[in-house]
Amino acid sequence: MLGDFAADSGFLLAQNRTTGIVIGVTAVVVIFGLILTYLLIRFFSLWIQCKLTGVGIGMFQLVTMSIRKVDPDVIVRAKIMAVQSGMTEIYPITTRDLEAHYLSRGNVLNVIKAMVAAYRAKIELSWQTAQAIDLAGRDLLEAVRTSVYPKIIDCPDPRKGSNTLDAVAQDGIQLKARARVTVRTNLQQLIGGATEETIIARVGQGIVRAIGSTENYKKVLENPDRISQTVLELGLEANTAFEIVSIDIADIDVGENVGARLSADQAEADMRVAQANAEQRRAEFTAREQEMIAEVQANRAEVVLAEAEVPKAVAEAFQNGALGLLDYYELKNVQADTQMRSAIAGQSVTQR
Repeated sequence: MLGDFAADSGFLLAQNRTTGIVIGVTAVVVIFGLILTYLLIRFFSLWIQCKLTGVGIGMFQLVTMSIRKVDPDVIVRAKIMAVQSGMTEIYPITTRDLEAHYLSRGNVLNVIKAMVAAYRAKIELSWQTAQAIDLAGRDLLEAVRTSVYPKIIDCPDPRKGSNTLDAVAQDGIQLKARARVTVRTNLQQLIGGATEETIIARVGQGIVRAIGSTENYKKVLENPDRISQTVLELGLEANTAFEIVSIDIADIDVGENVGARLSADQAEADMRVAQANAEQRRAEFTAREQEMIAEVQANRAEVVLAEAEVPKAVAEAFQNGALGLLDYYELKNVQADTQMRSAIAGQSVTQR
């Protein structure tokens, strides 16, 4: 009995162990099937696209992209565009390159579209240059479009509040000009090259300089193209992201006569200076006159003081016996005679 019970127990234990193994294997198979089903649902369409277009991206690569947090849809679309355009024959671009640019937070699709456009337009643009431009924050696709289709820039920029470039010719006449600058992108200098604002500033400076060096404003009105040619010869696109195709003078208006106004202002200023100098001299002469009047008054005061000493001297002469009574009367007669002569002389001068 005990032997039969032990045999039955061993059989049940073995059967349970076998059942556990079957359940475990079944669970693993189910999980693997679910994972495979998910992968087929998630990546099957992308894998089919890769097979049909011959881009060389396998299912394993698609799965590892997701693990590395790379969007497989973006990489596949970019690789298909690159391969189908035929530019990979000249610029070999691998899947690793696309993934690296994506992980660098670059716009992979925008870069590939720009390179395809440049390849079709026969513009040299390598993958390294395109990467660098995109990572620098520039819109590469827009730059390629501007390189293919030149862009027109208004000078001066109306958004800055100024509608004309004001310059004065050598004859003093002010001219107000507006220009239109046609530029295209220089992809080789896009990294570190100056922007549109620099082009506008340089062209404006060149136009003002060209007008200012003209002897007569009529020459500018007769031949505006000469201004454009002069500005183009200055090489204004140096160290910029653009190449200037042409500079066209859209409009020129005659302003005020700045030379005449400045001459009038100078004449008025000179007149004010002369008036100030004359006023200063008049003030000096008035002060001198007052000084002379004061000096005369001082001299008169001294005369009065001296005359006041005469009676004292006469009195002292009487006391000392140096002057007698007859001498005194004779002095009085002389004074009276002198006063009479002065009175007669004064009347005769008045009658004349």
